[in-house]
Amino acid sequence: MEDKRRSGVLLHPTSLPGAFGIGDLGPQAYRWIDFLHAAGCGLWQVLPLGPTGYMDSPYQCFSGFAGNHLLISPELLLEDGLLTPEDLAKCPDFPVERVDYGLLIYWKEDLLDRAYQRFGAMGDIAAELEAFESQHQGWLGDYALFMALKRAHGGAPWVDWQAPLRQRQPEALEAERQQHAPIIRGQVFRQFVFHRQWARLREYANAQGVRIIGDIPIYVAHDSADVWAHPEMFYLDEVGQPTVVAGVPPDYFSPTGQLWGYPIYRWDLHQDSGFQWWLDRVQSVLNMVDCLRLDHFRGFAGYWEVPAGNRTAERGRWVKGPGRAFFHAMQARFGELPVIAEDLGEITPDVVELRDHFQLPGMKVFQFGFVGPRNHPFLPHTYPSRCVAYTGTHDNDTARGWYQDATWKQRWLCRRYLGIKDERDVAWSMLRVLWASRAVMVLAPMQDFLNLDGQARMNYPGRPEGNWAWRMRPEALSQPLIESMRELNRTSDRDAAWSE
Repeated sequence: MEDKRRSGVLLHPTSLPGAFGIGDLGPQAYRWIDFLHAAGCGLWQVLPLGPTGYMDSPYQCFSGFAGNHLLISPELLLEDGLLTPEDLAKCPDFPVERVDYGLLIYWKEDLLDRAYQRFGAMGDIAAELEAFESQHQGWLGDYALFMALKRAHGGAPWVDWQAPLRQRQPEALEAERQQHAPIIRGQVFRQFVFHRQWARLREYANAQGVRIIGDIPIYVAHDSADVWAHPEMFYLDEVGQPTVVAGVPPDYFSPTGQLWGYPIYRWDLHQDSGFQWWLDRVQSVLNMVDCLRLDHFRGFAGYWEVPAGNRTAERGRWVKGPGRAFFHAMQARFGELPVIAEDLGEITPDVVELRDHFQLPGMKVFQFGFVGPRNHPFLPHTYPSRCVAYTGTHDNDTARGWYQDATWKQRWLCRRYLGIKDERDVAWSMLRVLWASRAVMVLAPMQDFLNLDGQARMNYPGRPEGNWAWRMRPEALSQPLIESMRELNRTSDRDAAWSE
């Protein structure tokens, strides 16, 4: 891990401003990169970039390999001649500060179908698609067929399909490929366009001195192309339902634990294959980003297993994970591991040993520091240099919202630690103290730079709806904010673009 002090912002692309209902990979994304560069920030952290499924969560995707077609920019499709001005003139009146997924999905799906119909007459781009399809054949065919079958079944999960399709009988699959060929090709087209737009945006970011931190969840959704295509790699019963599911026991976020419901890996079979599926999955993410946050790192040392059917995660058991064998396989494939270990939650000595053996930076969350002694390991004056520190993450309230809902004692400790009297200064005071710490990388959600309250929170763990919808207003990326962030980066020796 390099020792250059860096800083950045946590902001998912869906939260970017724009006229088409959701942040996308178009002009506003390039404006965002310019903003980071001007502010002296060298890091942009995003959430998983996959196609979202249940409750629009980027941690519940239809694939661990595919990209989210909702992020495709209509404006760039217009530039490529795949849409017309008339297509965009029919855009609904979307809300500015929230993503209305119900309204968005219907409109965007229709728009992308129209772009695909026009694509058939464009031979120059078609050649690019063929090359893309050849490069990603390991996952693309299964994903495209899976999405076509979901459409044919009205969105029903794969375990509710007819047995021949559920069991992937070759004759049945071939018949479906023939019947749904246009829809399958449309899904391939969407992936091609997403990856094409993302690759150009990443190239621009790197040219501006901005590195992108991606996110790879440890688990994949049960209703995904991954589980449907590789059921033998998960603990499933004879009809494809999980026998055990993932979660965490009672913790900071929930007194009954978090019951995620993801199927659990048969790590023995993954290890027998040299972790090939996992390595391919990591490679697919690293093709899009410069570094990745490995979600729920503690699950690789030991994970919480809950019997399927339990209503909460309170009753379960700890099971040993793949441990060093997995990361040795990662080293053999990728060399130095470009990984941030998300080591939050109930951390036991085996987790620390695994993280430190491979010299991976862990995470520190400032908000968690006001619940214990003065030398709490999440208070910035205790940070080692080998860590990545945050005011909060996507699972936390904003700094301002956290303070408003904190206990009297936490607010008192916070004011003393920050040396402030006015609660309106909490967010930026936390930023200044965090930026001055020894942590080699520091990041904060964009909401904290904007000093927003809890209404701008991205996710409430354990709450089934109302998440992942926050969007930034267009006027937020102001020149005064650029100057304040640049000064913060310069005074803490973190300015990515400045040298004396």
